[in-house]
This record gives sequence, structure tokens and C-alpha cells, in this order.
Amino acid sequence: MRQSLFIVLLFAIGLNGNCQIIKGIVLDKQTRDTISFASVYFNGTSTGTYTDKKGEFELDVTKYTSMPLIVSAIGYYSSTITNHTSLKLLIVYLQPKVYEIGEIVIKEKSLANRKRYNMSIFKREFLGRSDNAVMCKILNEEDISFNYGSDRDTLKAFASKPLIIENEFLGYRITYFLDKFEYYKRDFSFAFSGNIIFSILPSEDEDQIRTINRRRQNTYMGSRMHFFRELWLNDLKSTGFTISNAFGDPLTYDDVVLEKQDKEKYLSYKGSIRINYYDRNESFIVFIKQPVLFENNGYYDASGIIWEGSMASQRIGDMLPYDYNTMK
Repeated sequence: MRQSLFIVLLFAIGLNGNCQIIKGIVLDKQTRDTISFASVYFNGTSTGTYTDKKGEFELDVTKYTSMPLIVSAIGYYSSTITNHTSLKLLIVYLQPKVYEIGEIVIKEKSLANRKRYNMSIFKREFLGRSDNAVMCKILNEEDISFNYGSDRDTLKAFASKPLIIENEFLGYRITYFLDKFEYYKRDFSFAFSGNIIFSILPSEDEDQIRTINRRRQNTYMGSRMHFFRELWLNDLKSTGFTISNAFGDPLTYDDVVLEKQDKEKYLSYKGSIRINYYDRNESFIVFIKQPVLFENNGYYDASGIIWEGSMASQRIGDMLPYDYNTMK
């Protein structure tokens, strides 16, 4: 009995030794006041926590040691922490958001039709145009404002609170902290940035759960997440992916991946990378900066890449959390 207990204790100690718990405090950058109920999470996952009344938090980062940590709060720009460690207390400062809300609110009262038009553009470009996106609902559209100033060529959207989105098609509730949205009417291009947290919409209907799982699997196949997961494994070809340069010359894993001794992997190539999935969907990676970190769960540093082609059409409505497990 004592021997069994001793083994259990050793096992528990081993588990605790492998856990990496970080602790921190979140403060207003201007006033140095603590910020309660700020969200602390890994972007694109369902893993996170909140600060307490004292602005303090604890989080197990064992599964995401290389991914940046995001801290968001209502009324503040999100902060990204790329070097988090359990050896020291993290002190995070958030910058308050400043919008020209006064002008926007006054003009919105007489521009209801224009707001509906702008909202349709926002949802089309932000959520996407796929079946997944069509089924998405933004539950707090009233928290979205648009610019109605002299800049008629650019539509800008602002969100005073995180957007709450229900994706019934894929069975997720999404919390999105929008930092930027700009739609350029002259060439119909757009740019948006922010951070996202997933939670699963509960369901007790087994048929519905199976249907949602199939939809998630279909969404996953040929996605950016699928590509980076298979690239990490050096298994592109057997899963339907091929890569080449802009001239169509085939590329290999060694041509585009840099491996470091700490087991980190980076995407890097002098030129754009063409991606084909079963010779049907064609996409391009255009580098903004290099190298680009990517992980075995499909995470990649989005600030280093511009997507073109098929994968460029994948928007918020087509996203899966990085902790998504494919169907066996």
C-alpha cells in the first residue's frame, strides 16, 4: 500500500514539474491602475483566463510555450507577450483606445440606412462569404460604429466592446477583440486585425453533434491550419498539398522550413510560395517579413504573411481553434 502511494506521489510530482504556470498583473498604461476582468489567452484557442479584482492572473501555458500570449480588455488595445516564462511575474500595460466617438454618434442618428449598408460590408469582409460565414451572427452589432467623416474612400469600423459571434454552422461562440478594420472602396481591398477566443456551443443532440463535427472536418481540409500542421510533420504530399515557387518549380520541406535547436520551426523563402491542394485550390503566401514562426497545432505568425488565392477567402466564419482535433 505504501509503495503504491509512493508511486502515485512521484507521478503527481512529475506532472506538476511539467506544468508551466505563469503569473502576472495587468495595468492601465496611463494611470497605472489595475484592470479587473481582463482576458488573458492564447489567440485562436479556447485556452485562457481572466484577471481578478486585483488585476492579477495565473495561467497554465504548458501546451503553448512558443505561442504569444494576448491580454485584452474592454476599452483597451490588446497587448501581445511573446516571451512569457514562469520564472518571473509578468507586468502587462494596456493602452486605452481613443475613438472620435462624438462625431460618429451624432451622425449615426440620421444615417441609419448608411449604417445598414456599412454593416453589410463589414459582415461580408469580416465574417466571409462561405456557408460557415452566412450562419454566423454578431450578437452585439450595436457596439460597432463606422466613420462618417471626410474620408469617403475608406470605411473604418470600431468596436467599443469585444464582438460576440455565434457560428451555429461550426458550433462555436467567438469573442473577437477588434483592433482595426478598414475597407478600401477604391480597389475593394480590406485589412482587419484583432484577437479571438473560442468556446463550444453546447448541444445534447447527438445527430447535430455529428453533423457539426463533419462540417468542422470539411472546413479543416485544405485550410491554412491543415497546411501548417502537415508542413510541420513534413507530410504535405501524402495529404494532398504541393508547394512550388512563383514559376511553378516544385519546392520541398527543406527549401522553405528553418529548424532551430529549440525545436522551433520557421517558414522562409526568397519569393512567394504557391500552394495547391489536390490540384484544385491554389493559394499564395507572400512574405511581409521573414522568417515566420509556425507551430505543430497550425498556428503561424500572421503578421509576416499576406494570403492570396483560395486561402485568402477564409475569414472569421471559417476559423477553427488551434486546439481543434480532427476526426479519427
